[in-house]
Amino acid sequence: MKEGQLGLRQSDALFHHTAALPAMLAELATHADLTEISAVGVSAKPRPVEGSYMPCFLAGVSAATAFALSRALPLVQLTHQQGHIAAALYATGQPELFNQETLVFHVSGGTTDLLLCHGAERITPLGTSSDLYAGQAVDRLGVKLGYPFPAGVYVSEQAALCTEKVRPRVSVHGLTCSLSGLENQCARLLAEGRDAAYVCKYCLLCVGETLVRMANNALAEHPGLPVVFAGGVMSSDLIRTYVTNRVPGAHFVPGRFASDNAIGISILAARECGAWPTTSM
Repeated sequence: MKEGQLGLRQSDALFHHTAALPAMLAELATHADLTEISAVGVSAKPRPVEGSYMPCFLAGVSAATAFALSRALPLVQLTHQQGHIAAALYATGQPELFNQETLVFHVSGGTTDLLLCHGAERITPLGTSSDLYAGQAVDRLGVKLGYPFPAGVYVSEQAALCTEKVRPRVSVHGLTCSLSGLENQCARLLAEGRDAAYVCKYCLLCVGETLVRMANNALAEHPGLPVVFAGGVMSSDLIRTYVTNRVPGAHFVPGRFASDNAIGISILAARECGAWPTTSM
């Protein structure tokens, strides 16, 4: 990726996925006996809603379909978001959450979603951002400061250096938030001469305060439900501390479970406890 870019174009992402998969399958075969596989699961689209689509998912679907057909194995099509939800619920260490209603935040570069979940199978969207996603706001600030994309880890490191008190200003109406103003606020703070550490802390705490208000508004409508925060943006220690001090009973997913690497393992764990469908979709 070229310096200053904010992600890949979908055509480039599809190419890189397609080119990388054969080598990844070959590497997998050195660690596991592929003849022992009894089913093939694949994230077929971003979210389990009508019209959800990104071209780069076609690479995985093609590879999974070819592998399943060659071995006469069942193919189970899931979604990227369901994988994150399964990983988040598993990471709480409370498997009973797979069998009850839970409020789940999926906060990343492509989502700032508040979901009412019954396990990872039944998902009802409750709230979202009306414009910019939280991860986009963080990444845009980081790239503006000269950090490589994705920039979340660098923004977090800078924010940790700030000892000044920050008062975040956010826009939340019920279960819907707006984050486009956050990008403008950060640009204005930098133009006024604020140092990078202060602006990074301001950005992350604005995300944290946004989630706090959305969560508490949701709890007013769904009292007593557990609240789980997941997604790449939730790897921030600063956001985690801010939110857990203000949302009763909040569960924060550890950073290693916020990445895609944990999704497959967590889906398998969900299946083991009977909380995930076992039939092909």
